[in-house]
Amino acid sequence: MSDEAFQPSKPASAKRRLQMFRNDSSLFLLALPGVIVLILFAYLPMSGLILVFKNYNYNGGIFGSPWAGFSNFEFFFSSMDSAIRATRNTVMLNVLYMITGTFFSVAIAIILNELKSRSFIKITQSVMFFPYFISWIVIGAILFSLLDYDKGVMNRLLEGIGFQPIDWYSNPWLFVVILVLANIWKSAGYGAIIYYAVLQGIDTSYYEAARIDGASRMQLITRITLPLLIPSIILLTLLSIGGMLKGDLSMIMGVTFLNPLLLPTTDIIDVYVYRTAIRSGEFGFASAITLYQSVFGFLLVLIANKLAGWYDKESKLF
Repeated sequence: MSDEAFQPSKPASAKRRLQMFRNDSSLFLLALPGVIVLILFAYLPMSGLILVFKNYNYNGGIFGSPWAGFSNFEFFFSSMDSAIRATRNTVMLNVLYMITGTFFSVAIAIILNELKSRSFIKITQSVMFFPYFISWIVIGAILFSLLDYDKGVMNRLLEGIGFQPIDWYSNPWLFVVILVLANIWKSAGYGAIIYYAVLQGIDTSYYEAARIDGASRMQLITRITLPLLIPSIILLTLLSIGGMLKGDLSMIMGVTFLNPLLLPTTDIIDVYVYRTAIRSGEFGFASAITLYQSVFGFLLVLIANKLAGWYDKESKLF
């Protein structure tokens, strides 16, 4: 008998799909609002990508403006030094954010998991989660009160112990450290709660068996907790890699006030686009760079996903 005899007929396949839909209708209805929002705010706006290849003007709008070909890309890459610097700064800062943010988030989550007082853990979670909702403008004002050359708290402390004051806002490489620390303070608590939730799902029998075998607390962390956290770390890292070239414009504006002295390290792609395009109304150029960021980020996700698959096939996104 041929293999075709074992293939299900199309009517039977359609009937099976209909039966599956009926059985899981509540799940489909639950997902429907999210799907509608995704279509309205993620896929339909993609029609605006046509703006990338147009010389936008207010009279013609997106679809009525004249075609410009690839000239919007030429503006960014015509000055290769600025393009390379913006790309380098964006990748450098985001890599530092990911490494330090993941490290501190995992460390805090493990510490919370080792604590016994549930009331203290709840209070600590709330306190750590609070900075995530603070605007970068507010954080920038706090940092300015700490780092101002004339009246800043840090310089007053340095002078009090006999050191010279530091002009923080004129040292671009020193501000890389400040941005990383500010990012840790703002986002580490949020990431720690995610990892802590993962730890709560680990089967406690693993720890009980290890304790019976005489494992110490540090061995429990290094041999059980961390290995079981690695799939979640890989997943969240892959998701963040997609935005590798998308810097946080509000962060740079709020913390550095777009200080030109700090641009050697803070002139990320979004800042460069804002300075050279948004202020002058060059929306076509801004859209072209956004497409460049998205395509490059997608390629990074594909590469990182492939590398993750070599380490653990279950950790891949697709």
